[in-house]
Amino acid sequence: MSLLTIAMPKGRIFDEALHLLRKAGYKLPPEFDESRKLIIEVPEENLRFILAKPMDVPTYVEHGVADLGIAGKDVMLEEEREVYELLDLKISLCYLAVAGLPGTKMNDVAPKIATKYPNVASSYFREQGEQVEIIKLNGSIELAPLIGLADRIVDIVSSGRTLKENGLVEYEKIVSITSRLIVNPVSYRIKDDRIQELVERLEGIVQQDAN
Repeated sequence: MSLLTIAMPKGRIFDEALHLLRKAGYKLPPEFDESRKLIIEVPEENLRFILAKPMDVPTYVEHGVADLGIAGKDVMLEEEREVYELLDLKISLCYLAVAGLPGTKMNDVAPKIATKYPNVASSYFREQGEQVEIIKLNGSIELAPLIGLADRIVDIVSSGRTLKENGLVEYEKIVSITSRLIVNPVSYRIKDDRIQELVERLEGIVQQDAN
């Protein structure tokens, strides 16, 4: 039986997804958590895991190098890849928000928005009827208003602590985010039985945790 390949992001989502898979009865070795390998095989469960940057997970799934992936809804909205969303895992809860320095108005002439989500930010401000200039950053987004690079930022908020520590306030909430189980459309047809079994096992745990 060929291995079912799952792409997972490193970090918080990885830890929470691992916990979910173990609760669903998948026997994943303890060294899994500490491993620095980027590809980990678990032959006894017929599973292979690819550890990737969060933004790359949908790409791996779309191109079929991974059958399944676990990705935040923020990444799904930003990347718009040709994949199916199978299940809301209800993990890594957070939201996308607009933030900036307190008591400041946006510049009337082409306000600047710094973000690592240019597509999400563009469509949000377009829906608000506002023309903005998007500045794409890859990290430390909170710096942008502090150094005069941007009027506002669009970023992930979980506890709000990072904003507070940098003297920023939240202006608008854009969308709630959780992690989703996604699948390659071809894999879904070819390996449907095994994928469906994994979905059902995970769904049982997600519902159990919700009650």
